Amino acid sequence: MARLQLNKSSLAREARSLRTYERFLPSLDLKRQQLMAERAKAAKTLAETGGEIARFGQEVGQRLPMLANLNVDLTGLATVTDVVVEMENLVGTRLPRLERIEVRIRPYALLSKPHWVDTAAVLLRDMLELRIRLQVEQRRVALLDEAVKTITQRVNLFDKVLIPRTKANIKRIRVYLSDEQMAAVVRSKISKRKHAAAGVP
Repeated sequence: MARLQLNKSSLAREARSLRTYERFLPSLDLKRQQLMAERAKAAKTLAETGGEIARFGQEVGQRLPMLANLNVDLTGLATVTDVVVEMENLVGTRLPRLERIEVRIRPYALLSKPHWVDTAAVLLRDMLELRIRLQVEQRRVALLDEAVKTITQRVNLFDKVLIPRTKANIKRIRVYLSDEQMAAVVRSKISKRKHAAAGVP
């Protein structure tokens, strides 16, 4: 860190810096609040999707206990063919938003499979969609966590480091300049007295 110069130009520079920091701090704090609100919303959505998957898994187990029958091959019955994720900008942070999922159900001979395979195919499709939605929501929360952390560090830097340090610098320069001014006055008075005592006009 450069040594603080105790003069008027340094005082002006510090005062300018302080005005800049104080002007940016409220907008940074507002941005932090927006990101935190969005993070809370995204975490709630993620928890809801996680709960939905757990409930759905139980429901599938209850509705189709025959899924445990390993003699019926369901491999590749439902596969994800396309996932469209758009990116949206939230106060400078790019976040994924799920637009569309396409799941293909492999055609199969109706007579060669048990009747419950129809239901299993639909449930598999729904579960795949839920799991992809969960992944996108997890990524969204992770990005928001990172953004909140970064913006909080910036807010703290301005609020707890830069502004107090600049105010302290300004105070130190003002005290020094005031002392210098006072010393100059005293020196001037002493000089006048010496000149008066020596009879110098």
